[in-house]
Amino acid sequence: MPTLQDFSINALTSDSNVIAELSGKVVLAVNVASKCGLTPHYEGLQKLQDELGEQGFSVVGFPCNQFGAQEPGTPDEIAQFCSTNYGVTFPVTEKIDVNGDGKHAIYAWLQETFPGDIEWNFEKFLINKNGEVIKRYPPQTAPDDAVLLQDIADSI
Repeated sequence: MPTLQDFSINALTSDSNVIAELSGKVVLAVNVASKCGLTPHYEGLQKLQDELGEQGFSVVGFPCNQFGAQEPGTPDEIAQFCSTNYGVTFPVTEKIDVNGDGKHAIYAWLQETFPGDIEWNFEKFLINKNGEVIKRYPPQTAPDDAVLLQDIADSI
């Protein structure tokens, strides 16, 4: 079975492989959007990054425009939005599709373990230190959800 480290995806504004930086870390993979009712999740995601980053944890945002065209921006616009509005320091990848024939290979892999299309922006997947998908959370799951926080703590 493949692990996260078997994949490659560019950063939002460069050609550097985001996945290479995540080896040995617990990762929360989230498909993100700038113009969604759940966009304030960025604040909680950044708080997780701030509080747990030094313990071997990282959030990774995957911008996606497949849900209500809520991520229409260019890479520079998305980066500016994330930085200005939420102080995002966690890795954000190039814009991708998470459903359908054109979905990125990482999302095909995430959905092998937990089948079913991505429901909406801010759906979350927890990946352990070995790069294995261990849990899936619906979009409405807040970054400070007690179950999510416990699952992260148990994985670090």
